[in-house]
Amino acid sequence: MASEPTSTSGERTLQLLVRQIRFEGKGINSYELVDPQGDELPVFTAGAHIDIHIGDGMVRQYSISNSPAERKRYVIAVLRDESGRGGSKTLHERVRVQDIVRVSRPRNNFHLVDDAKKVVLIAGGIGVTPLKSMAHRLEDAGIDYEMHYCAKDAGCTAFSAELEPMRANGRVHFHFDGGDPKAGLDLRRLLSEPSQGQHVYYCGPGGFMSACAEATAHWPAGTVHLEHFKAPERIVSESAANEPVDTFSVKIASTGQMIEVAKDQSIAEALDNAGVTIETSCHAGLCGTCKVRYLSGEVEHNDCILDDGEKAEYLTACVSRARGKVLVLDL
Repeated sequence: MASEPTSTSGERTLQLLVRQIRFEGKGINSYELVDPQGDELPVFTAGAHIDIHIGDGMVRQYSISNSPAERKRYVIAVLRDESGRGGSKTLHERVRVQDIVRVSRPRNNFHLVDDAKKVVLIAGGIGVTPLKSMAHRLEDAGIDYEMHYCAKDAGCTAFSAELEPMRANGRVHFHFDGGDPKAGLDLRRLLSEPSQGQHVYYCGPGGFMSACAEATAHWPAGTVHLEHFKAPERIVSESAANEPVDTFSVKIASTGQMIEVAKDQSIAEALDNAGVTIETSCHAGLCGTCKVRYLSGEVEHNDCILDDGEKAEYLTACVSRARGKVLVLDL
């Protein structure tokens, strides 16, 4: 389940028809995107997301919520965030049924592992979207799982009707806290004793993510998987020696070109200014679009997606910094 399908087409983006917009819950709309000619869409795996080009240069990432077995639609859910960067409000206000929207091909930084004996899915609010797709995949594969969906109340949940059969068979559990997290799901109790071959996946807002991290701190390495939908605040190291330098250079391995990265620049911005363009999207270390292999140098990784193995080989050009004077990029 962890392998990502490879497209045979060179097209980086798709032009998709908005076939349906549905009210799912308080502030939440779902959007069903299809090929205008009714053709099959590129394959995706559970946990994948797509970028949506909203207009005015605005690009946002949204997880695909439907079953990977469905080849003719992508369904996303968008919570209107009045205090956000404007992407969700723009989608709610401007996108209409029958519009054509430009989206990326699916990418996945939140894979289901291949060998899990049991999977626990824990969703906080709109974080349900990638986990719902996982539930469909696990159901189809016959893998033991349980899903816990945490929200303020029933009116704030998305996809209730679709999840009802899974709730009826004991797979999905709703937890409503009325706005007081202490009255909701007891994460410490749920996650107190991991069993052999058990994996946990969670996604949700910042406070929820912190609570899940604390509750899984004792789980074996490699069994806890998470995805942020907003970059958490970076914890600044107390050791100046471990901090990134203000100004550094990146070297392009193929040409030897040296490019200076200023204190107020990202690597991606410096590359672009020097005529070395790489694809970017979220600019927050959340999507992996700008992942680049580096060949030497010490990196300050500020992303939310790379695991320890990947960090030894890759950086995210939108947020990573150097801890030394030069990084050599495999470009």
